[in-house]
Amino acid sequence: MKLDAVGFGALNMDKLFRVNRIAYEDEESYITGSSESFGGSAANTVVGLSRLGMKTGFIGKVGPDREGSLLHNNLKNENIDIKGVILTENGRSGTVNGYVDSEGQRALYVDPGVNDCIGENEVDKDYVDSTKVLHITSFVGNFNEKSIDTQKNILNEISSKVCVSFDPGRLYIERGVEFLDKFFTHTDILLINQAELNLLTTGKIEYSRISTGMTETQLNTDKIQAEYGIEIVAVKMGDKGSFVSSGEESYFTDAFDVPCLDTTGAGDAFNAGFLHGFITGESLKQSAIEGNYVASRCITEHGATDGLPDIAKLENFINRNQIHFS
Repeated sequence: MKLDAVGFGALNMDKLFRVNRIAYEDEESYITGSSESFGGSAANTVVGLSRLGMKTGFIGKVGPDREGSLLHNNLKNENIDIKGVILTENGRSGTVNGYVDSEGQRALYVDPGVNDCIGENEVDKDYVDSTKVLHITSFVGNFNEKSIDTQKNILNEISSKVCVSFDPGRLYIERGVEFLDKFFTHTDILLINQAELNLLTTGKIEYSRISTGMTETQLNTDKIQAEYGIEIVAVKMGDKGSFVSSGEESYFTDAFDVPCLDTTGAGDAFNAGFLHGFITGESLKQSAIEGNYVASRCITEHGATDGLPDIAKLENFINRNQIHFS
């Protein structure tokens, strides 16, 4: 079966605690409520794509525990192909403890479990080559880089017909450009947030080019595309919207003004909307608008996927705003 998109990343059970405020070193705050939801950056994105009518699959790993069973069943319930999900007989499934304040800001603590233990021999190369888009996100990899090495090896062998989208996240960005080079070399679409872009390009931009009228975000994006030959870069800018560039054309698009309950998964939601636009042949700007819309729906609910819209809501949004995708 030809798939539209396959995610390759961590599968986590998100345990979210609502708090009066995020506590810093030597401070205390208190919990006002809690909930569980399904997470993992790539998983959140393919869930979003599946709800938008895309045929999706996933490559990941879960343990023989309650969390693993729930994560596995959730993918099936979201109509995601699970042939690439590895069920191991040992170890614990990944979990994330998240603390979210009244303004929707968050702090996350990750226990990767078996996420970091995916061997190359456990990934079906034909399954990878069966998709239009392979969407890669980060593993923790502090104590075991097996899954990271598998990602790199898969990218070296992937069919040229597969488009690679990459959301490195803070974990991979902080490892530096030498680490990222192995990924960027094979990346067609880079999905990155503003803070990550700034961190990646610090000290690497010739600011004399500001005289051309380009903003810092445009300069930083231009530098990344020129250095690595990445076809499309989408920069997620939170409540300021997004900036997208193909080198030949670029656009700033505004965020939608909605009440924010929880920013968890907002970037992953943007990825889903943007990739849906890309896969269905929409223009760069229109794909960004769709990304902003899906992200705006996500932050109106708690958790990474509860607010993600289905295809009917997206089509209603398009018709209501008289947006005609090309």
